[in-house]
Amino acid sequence: MVETFACSFRATELEARQGIVSVVERLKGMGIPNTRVDEVQIALAEAVNNVVEHAYAETATGDVLIRCNLHPDRLWVEIRDAGVPFPESKLPDGKPAKFNADTPLEDLPEGGFGWFLIRELASDIQYQRNFDNNQLSLCFEIQLTH
Repeated sequence: MVETFACSFRATELEARQGIVSVVERLKGMGIPNTRVDEVQIALAEAVNNVVEHAYAETATGDVLIRCNLHPDRLWVEIRDAGVPFPESKLPDGKPAKFNADTPLEDLPEGGFGWFLIRELASDIQYQRNFDNNQLSLCFEIQLTH
């Protein structure tokens, strides 16, 4: 059996935060272990923040749609937006950042951390551009608790 739900919101920092919290609350109520929900939340926050900061950076703010499909052993989270596509329609590599622990905050490199986290947390990532929409799908292995 597959359980599905969706939510949409404007691509602003405030609405994105509220949308992510809404998705997380729904996932917790579906019997997904809290540690896995926390990992999904981190990856989802990174991906949605990229939409807010980059996909809609050059245009008027648009909408973000999140659809979750829960299977017995995995969760697919699909994020859609009508912003600009990824450069060359390819996802960033997301290499781990290299710096010393005592590096001052203002000297830390910008970018790259989020995609590294997403790639570490998700078991599968798919991206495609459909007409004027980006569709990013993240898969997470799960074991339901109910």
